[in-house]
Amino acid sequence: MPEIGEIKKAEELGYKSRRQKYVWHACIECGKERWVLIVHGQPLNFRCRSCCSMKGPKNPQWKGGRVTCHGDGYVLIKLSEDDFFRSMAGKQGYVLEHRLVVAKSLGRCLQPWEKVHHKNGIKDDNRRFNLKLTTLGSHAIEHSRGYRDGYREGYQDGQSKAMEELKQQIRLLQWQIKEITKEESHGS
Repeated sequence: MPEIGEIKKAEELGYKSRRQKYVWHACIECGKERWVLIVHGQPLNFRCRSCCSMKGPKNPQWKGGRVTCHGDGYVLIKLSEDDFFRSMAGKQGYVLEHRLVVAKSLGRCLQPWEKVHHKNGIKDDNRRFNLKLTTLGSHAIEHSRGYRDGYREGYQDGQSKAMEELKQQIRLLQWQIKEITKEESHGS
C-alpha cells in the first residue's frame, strides 16, 4: 500500500500518459485514499468522486440553496423534497424567492395564475412589505401605470428644467442689452 504523499509517474501506475505524475492522496471529506493527478505541483482534486457528486446540504460547497438568476435578476431557493411548498418549485426543486416569501406569509402555496409584484421594481428585494400578490392582468396594469407615471413625471421635470434654463438665458440677454445701451448712451 502506498504512503500518503508518494508520487509516481503515470506509466508506473499503468496509465496511458507518460509525462504526468500522480500523488497518493486522501479525500479531505471522507478520507478515502487514491491516486490523484498532479497539476502545477498540487493534487487536481482534493475530494474523491463520491464526495464531489454529493448534492444539497451534504455537498461541502453548498450555499444554502439560494442562487441569483443572472439573466433576469430574480433569486431562486432550492427546496427539499419534503418541503410543504415544494409543489411551487420547478423540476430541479427551485422556486422564485419572492413567491415563496408571499406563500409563507399566507400559509399556503400560490396558484400558477397568482403573480407577485415587486412594488419598488427591484427584482431581488424580496422583503415582505415590498411584495404584492396580484393576478396576471392586474400585474400588467401595475407595470404600465408605473411606466406611464414615471414617464409623465420625468417629462414634466424635463419641461420645468428647460423652462428655467430659457428664463436664465432671457435674463442674461436683457442684462447684455442694458449694458450695451448704457455704453452707447455714455459714448455719445
